[in-house]
Amino acid sequence: MTKVLVLMADGTEEMEAVIVIDTLRRAKWEVTVAGLKEGPVTAARGVKLLPDAVLDKVLDKVGAGAFDILVVPGGARGVEHMTKDARVLETIRVFHKAGKMIAAVCAGPLVLQAAGILDGRTVTSHPDVEARITKATRIDQDVVIDGHIVTSQGAGTSLKFALAIVSKVAGKKLADAVAKGMVA
Repeated sequence: MTKVLVLMADGTEEMEAVIVIDTLRRAKWEVTVAGLKEGPVTAARGVKLLPDAVLDKVLDKVGAGAFDILVVPGGARGVEHMTKDARVLETIRVFHKAGKMIAAVCAGPLVLQAAGILDGRTVTSHPDVEARITKATRIDQDVVIDGHIVTSQGAGTSLKFALAIVSKVAGKKLADAVAKGMVA
C-alpha cells in the first residue's frame, strides 16, 4: 500500500491540504497528516484542521523512510512556518536522497527550495511567489512533474495535482477511476 505523509502548519491553505488528502485516500492509500505542533492547525482562512499526529511523533515512531510520498501544501503562513522548521527541511532531504516522490503546491515549492533540493529543476508555483523561486526554472502550468518532484500552482489546481500524483505512482487507470468517482 502506498503511504503518504502530508505536512500541515498554522496558515496552511485548506483546499490544498484537504483536497489532496481526500483524493489520495480515495485511491485507497494510507495518508498520515502530520502537524508541526500538538493540536488543531488554524488554516489560512480560519478553518480548524486536526492532523493525525505531530510530526515529531511520526518521525520518532516510524521515521520518514516508512513513507513513499511527501506532500507540502501551500498557504503563505504555513509555508513560512515550514521553511523555518529543521524537522521539515530534513524530512524533505531524506525523501529527496532516497528518490521518493515529493509533491508541493502553491507556495510549497519555497519549502523545497529552502531544503536545497530544487537546483536545476523545473517547477510551477503560485504566480505570487514566482520571483522567490530562484533555484529552479518556474513555468506557468497547472502541474509540473520533474523526476520525483511534482508541483502545482494553487488551490484551484489541487484536484489536478492530486490526480497527477495518483497517475504517476499507480497509473492513469487508478487516477481515472478516482476522478470518475468524484465526477471530476
